[in-house]
Amino acid sequence: MGGREDGDRLTELQLPAAPGARDGEEAGRRGGASQRPQGSPFQPDLASPRRGPTSNSWGSHWAAVVRGSRERTFLAGRGDLPKCEMQAGKPILYSYFRSSCSWRVRIALALKGIDYEIIPINLIKDGGQQFSKEFQAVNPMKQVPALKIDGVTIGQSLAIIEYLEETRPTPPLLPQDPKKRASVRMISDLIASGIQPLQNLSVLKQVEEENQLPVAQKAIISGFDALEQILQSTAGKYCVGDQVSMADLCLAPQVANAERFKVDLAPYPIISRINKALLALEAFQVSHPRRQPDTPAELRA
Repeated sequence: MGGREDGDRLTELQLPAAPGARDGEEAGRRGGASQRPQGSPFQPDLASPRRGPTSNSWGSHWAAVVRGSRERTFLAGRGDLPKCEMQAGKPILYSYFRSSCSWRVRIALALKGIDYEIIPINLIKDGGQQFSKEFQAVNPMKQVPALKIDGVTIGQSLAIIEYLEETRPTPPLLPQDPKKRASVRMISDLIASGIQPLQNLSVLKQVEEENQLPVAQKAIISGFDALEQILQSTAGKYCVGDQVSMADLCLAPQVANAERFKVDLAPYPIISRINKALLALEAFQVSHPRRQPDTPAELRA
């Protein structure tokens, strides 16, 4: 499974700040705001994704990717997909800024330097844009992310990342060594199937509101207890050795979830150390929830 991200909740809980993002220092890296034409029934506050520093080759490419991307918005209420022209062959990512599953894919696209269009799908507004008939035609599970690429549409974040790895293998996100590769997949599945779905809206909606936060915390703590123990034998600088892998793409977004649900991270020094190292990388910064086209102004870094 690629994890379930069919909604969000507890909007009063704030996103953690994006490392490396300081107010007043991003003006030279920002695109202009994108707005719907006057009279449109849906006019979300959007701003172009910010461009990170270009300290290495994939970072330089990603800055160009951001400059070339056009934002597209799913029109809630009207039930039709935007009709703006797209560059031929450019992948389309259906994403929600706060979706940890979408963040995994955004990191992969950034690391691999893949130019893509983004269509924000607001999982909260108007009852959830993922439930429209038009989006259900894109992804019958009514979840984000979904990626249109190479003539196919792929749902589930891990399936998307594996496809990108098989078709665009540089830089690699799966080790060549089969034992290490199994460790990467084990950690990825632990997070994507064993933690994130249990603290997702589809589960939390089934319990009383006052119990939602404790239920989410219990799911994350149980998973992190196991993950911290596993990382004792697999971790180097990152989750498995010293190269960024698919496991790391799952780890950082889940730590952000833990912070949003006010989980104490002190008992997890390895998880915390790896997360800090990952958030220093440009691909994790430009893909951060605080830097997305659909990030609300009050949460933007």
